[in-house]
Amino acid sequence: MDLKEIQNLIKFVANSGVAEVKLEMDDVKITIRTTLEGHTPEITYVQQAPQQALPQQTQQQQSAPVVATPSAPLADDNSKFITIKSPIIGTFYRKPSPDKPMFVEVGTSIGKGDVLCVIEAMKLFNEIESEVSGKIVKILVDDMSPVEFDQPLFLVDPS
Repeated sequence: MDLKEIQNLIKFVANSGVAEVKLEMDDVKITIRTTLEGHTPEITYVQQAPQQALPQQTQQQQSAPVVATPSAPLADDNSKFITIKSPIIGTFYRKPSPDKPMFVEVGTSIGKGDVLCVIEAMKLFNEIESEVSGKIVKILVDDMSPVEFDQPLFLVDPS
């Protein structure tokens, strides 16, 4: 699969409104995940080395992940923002409890150490604090959604 085909696939997925697409061929694996609004696809491209020459017992998956960035205008707009990512795997909560208000909303000014959300992992609720000061521009995850390690959660304008 060449670069032009991958770029076309990224554009197609970004415009289709689907949440995730996985494509696996003989030596290539591509996963494209879009945000809630479908504007910022997250692409993982893995090309595996041939493994036929290795004995069955020592055969290991050899891959080199490459993250591709689409050449869409929105990607350039987001480059001035800081992305706050999930430090753990778990369930993302925007409120400390169901009857309390959200920690942050779009437009909220935040400082270092401010609690942005809670991630539940193995029945423990972990407060996720900001490491930067700025203003919340975008919330990339729905309340009560599962999140992966290093998944983008918020976009912050540091200015």
